[in-house]
Amino acid sequence: MNNSKGGIYRRFIKRPMDFILSLAAIIVLSPILLVVAILVRTKLGSPVLFKQKRPGLNEEIFMMYKFRTMTDERNNKGELLSDSVRLTKFGRLLRSTSLDELPELFNILKGDMSIIGPRPLLVQYLPLYNNNQKRRHEVRPGLSGLAQVSGRNAISWEEKFNLDVDYVENITLALDVKIIYHTFKKVFIREGINSEAAATMEYFEGSKITEE
Repeated sequence: MNNSKGGIYRRFIKRPMDFILSLAAIIVLSPILLVVAILVRTKLGSPVLFKQKRPGLNEEIFMMYKFRTMTDERNNKGELLSDSVRLTKFGRLLRSTSLDELPELFNILKGDMSIIGPRPLLVQYLPLYNNNQKRRHEVRPGLSGLAQVSGRNAISWEEKFNLDVDYVENITLALDVKIIYHTFKKVFIREGINSEAAATMEYFEGSKITEE
């Protein structure tokens, strides 16, 4: 790990900055949070929040919060229908504008997440990472990250993980500011929300690239 580059920022500034910015964002965006919560309750029902365990810093598990974007539609056997069926037009709008991510501000406030960092993925992926990919958990997961501004769900898993590790090795204030800027830009033009293969990102089944 590169401990010298951005060391002071990484060790002493990044977390206090996350706390201050997330608190300010929650206060400023509270009307939007309330409106979206009401719309989710009206259009998709309860619960308003989607909660799921995710691995964070050092692979410690935390509960991540997002606004719900899917219905609970089931077939006659009681099984949930596919994501593409349950993801409504309203749910797609929430995802394309990233409004569904806003409750993660509370995860940042608590210290589970950072504003910028590798995205927190599913717990069941943990045994599937190779040693290099595991390094994405050397930092707190982020609301946005280098992989998200470099293609989000439109790039392969291997490309994402390489970008995550690049971020871990090169954390600086300048890089975080650059990622924040490009995040706002990509949200505005709604770029890279879905992969070409699925309504949501396809399931990670292990790296196709072996380590040398």
